[in-house]
Amino acid sequence: MLIIGIAVGALTGITGSSGVLVVVPVLSYMGINFKTSVGTSLLVDVVTTTIVIYVYLRKKTLNPGIGIVLGIGAIIGAQLGSLIAGILPVLPLEIIFTAMAAYMSYYVIKKSYNIDSHGVRKMELSRNLALIIGFALSIPVGILTGVIGTSGGIMFVLIIMVFFSMKAQNMVGTATLAMFLSAASGSIGYYDIGHIDFLAAILIGVVALVSGYYFSIFAHKIKQKYIYRFIGVVFIIVVISEIVKIVVL
Repeated sequence: MLIIGIAVGALTGITGSSGVLVVVPVLSYMGINFKTSVGTSLLVDVVTTTIVIYVYLRKKTLNPGIGIVLGIGAIIGAQLGSLIAGILPVLPLEIIFTAMAAYMSYYVIKKSYNIDSHGVRKMELSRNLALIIGFALSIPVGILTGVIGTSGGIMFVLIIMVFFSMKAQNMVGTATLAMFLSAASGSIGYYDIGHIDFLAAILIGVVALVSGYYFSIFAHKIKQKYIYRFIGVVFIIVVISEIVKIVVL
């Protein structure tokens, strides 16, 4: 669990992605049931993101307005997801999400090789229109989180990357704020149904808190291209984990 905590802090601090990528599979392997593993992971995300948000705010590499808008959209989506989880077929959603993550792993890694010379490119939209689209897309991110338990953090990174003009560090910090709001909402839901292992959450969360602090500082000392490559690796991990889930289904 201590090793998991270090990994979670690194994932969130450098890429803005959720610890669900490592927490859920490892806790499940250790004998904790899947729902409890997911609930525990969400609580760990809440703990970890607090320190990461603090560092990015202190470094002035976080846009609170955009992060809050995306987070509210995901909260709405998560509530919808919990209502329709038993209606929507899971397999098509898994396949669509996996294909999208596979493309983004290619896109992000390729982008990392010209980021320094060409800067951060985005769709040419007004800020208000970008916010509206970002909010709308955050709702299905929340739905996916509620229906198939996928990570919302990396998808916030994707939305920000496409629709907003930001340096890599600002993109990660803003996505982390959105993930905090989404994870907090999800944690409350899992607490209500009794699916959080608080001992595991405390052990992992405390270590992730320290790890996340130092990896967040590290993220501000490296070039943007390396952050994009870290994000690309996370997308590859997501693809592999989703393929495993599809095979199991």
